[in-house]
Amino acid sequence: IHAGAGGLGSTVIQLAKHLGATVATTTDTNTEKLVRSLGADVVVDYTKEDFSKVLSGYDLVLDSLGGANLEKSLTVLKPGGLAIGVVGPPDAGFAKQLGAPSFMGVVMNTLSRKVRKQAKALGVRYQFFFMQANGSQLRKLSALYDSGKLRPVIDRTFPFDQTLEAMTYVEQGRTKAGKVVVSMVPDSD
Repeated sequence: IHAGAGGLGSTVIQLAKHLGATVATTTDTNTEKLVRSLGADVVVDYTKEDFSKVLSGYDLVLDSLGGANLEKSLTVLKPGGLAIGVVGPPDAGFAKQLGAPSFMGVVMNTLSRKVRKQAKALGVRYQFFFMQANGSQLRKLSALYDSGKLRPVIDRTFPFDQTLEAMTYVEQGRTKAGKVVVSMVPDSD
């Protein structure tokens, strides 16, 4: 799981551990303790070492960074393993998920041709995953949070009237770990 201290990574680490997986993640020195507390078994500090040189034999990689990182991720999978990209490139499965006409599947496969070809050469697979709100899935996650099996990681909370500042905070890459929350509940000062 790349970017284990991020909003997606911090949730997926906990979910994977809840499901019984052995989890490796990438992060930096400042958030190493956090990702270990979330359940990461192996932590690679990307500021000090290349994950593709120290990890191997994994069934699944969740890549939230894309580009060269995704290509290197293919190399840490065991034969038959799956790299899931959440930032692209899209594939025919994405077009199907959207209910797009069949020609769009061809277009999407063209966009992901390079990474799919690299994956095939390594005996692994690549799939694009489009994250979207799904009430049923959110209820299941909510139950895990409510029961304490998962815990939210919040970088910073902004009051609703500072929504633009919250967006700027995120856009400027100032988030250190977890999610940024905009609260609709007024402060109780």
